[in-house]
Amino acid sequence: MTTAPTTSETKPQRRLANVTWVNDAGLAIIFVLLVIALTLASPNNSFISLNNIFLILIQTAINGILAMGMMYVIISGQIDLSVGSTVGLAGVAAAMFAHPGEFPLIVPIVVGLGVGILVGLVNGVGVAYGAIPSFIITLGTLTAVRGIALMVSGGAPVSNLSPEFQSLASGRVFGIPVLAIYFIVIAVVAAFVLRKTVFGRRIYALGGNPHAAEVSGINIKRLTIAPFVIAGTLAGLAGVLLASRTFTGSPTAGQSYELDAIAAVVIGGVSMAGGRGKAFGVVIGALMIAVIANGLDILGIDSNVQLIIKGAIIALAVLIDVKVRRD
Repeated sequence: MTTAPTTSETKPQRRLANVTWVNDAGLAIIFVLLVIALTLASPNNSFISLNNIFLILIQTAINGILAMGMMYVIISGQIDLSVGSTVGLAGVAAAMFAHPGEFPLIVPIVVGLGVGILVGLVNGVGVAYGAIPSFIITLGTLTAVRGIALMVSGGAPVSNLSPEFQSLASGRVFGIPVLAIYFIVIAVVAAFVLRKTVFGRRIYALGGNPHAAEVSGINIKRLTIAPFVIAGTLAGLAGVLLASRTFTGSPTAGQSYELDAIAAVVIGGVSMAGGRGKAFGVVIGALMIAVIANGLDILGIDSNVQLIIKGAIIALAVLIDVKVRRD
């Protein structure tokens, strides 16, 4: 009598685990086949050259960092459209405190991160305590934050940055671009927290069944805020790194970055319904977006066609997710 409920509960869990494993393996295989195809199609196999591989890693890093934060938000059952604008404002704010000889390097970094945390708090509190749908409030902050970035910068990029600040994102460690190292470290930490901590399990529970999570004693409102703060913090970091890489804090930086982050998360197998997904898949998703863009550039494909291809990939990923949920 006592074993029947346990069996009935574990079968769906095992099935979901099997489906997730198959999706992860399938995604990795598709990625490898994509790399092989682009290598064979590129002139003189230039796609697989070491310089181009490093370029792909650099192109992946900023979007990958944003995608790690977006992963938490989407797994929790929400969405954040403001991360691109947060990148712009954080970059501007950091650059304003990064002029040579004015402040220590830690100051612009903390300012940029602080901007991201503040935007994340506004979004999270609005959703948790204001009962505003995440799509609506983050759409509002997307516009408002971009306006603030344009206002505080006077509509012009903030330049004249210190060499120390510029070196944040432009160096290499053992030949590997430091931007790629930032991304790898953040991905590893994000994966560990999500899969191995109580907090991570609660994020899954929140996205999978918020009512059941609340009944189990979880403070739903506080927990709802956390993923937005994580996403905002990582968007602030991405803004600082982008300003460092481009040697300027541009108020228009980060436009449409939220779409690439969402694309990486969805392609990586995170369910838009919440409650399911892994950091490994998101890393592959971010790499896949960069690989496609880089490969199509090498092949001379028009940028407008690239947008169509990216949109089709996102739609296909969502369609697969819906089918898996129904089966």
